[in-house]
Amino acid sequence: MAITGVDHIVVRVKDIDEGIATYRDKLGMTLERTAESEALGIKQAFFPFDNGGFLEVVAPTGADSAVGKAVEGRGEGIHTVALEVDDIDATVKSLQEQGVVLIGVGGPQVFIHPKSAHGVLVQLSPKQ
Repeated sequence: MAITGVDHIVVRVKDIDEGIATYRDKLGMTLERTAESEALGIKQAFFPFDNGGFLEVVAPTGADSAVGKAVEGRGEGIHTVALEVDDIDATVKSLQEQGVVLIGVGGPQVFIHPKSAHGVLVQLSPKQ
């Protein structure tokens, strides 16, 4: 198991247009694309980095989505830090052996529960 770097960071905002304006217009980042996920109840904006990683800005489409609840309860800010791993299966096994609480094992995305990472939701992203 090896964590090899940061894959991406997700920032939650109340309003996607304001989020885009902040990162594009004020901070000078390049907006690559926008999307919407009905399944997750979010609008997304993607800002690539030269090293292959990216910043994802997300806003809820409704108060009942996970991001909507997070914005309501914790406000805007860092939502997820996605760490690149060299072997997802070995990483999951090693973390489980260490007693780390995981979310989504066996599914398309695996996360370290914030209770096991000092309040940060950590996504494990297989190295591409």
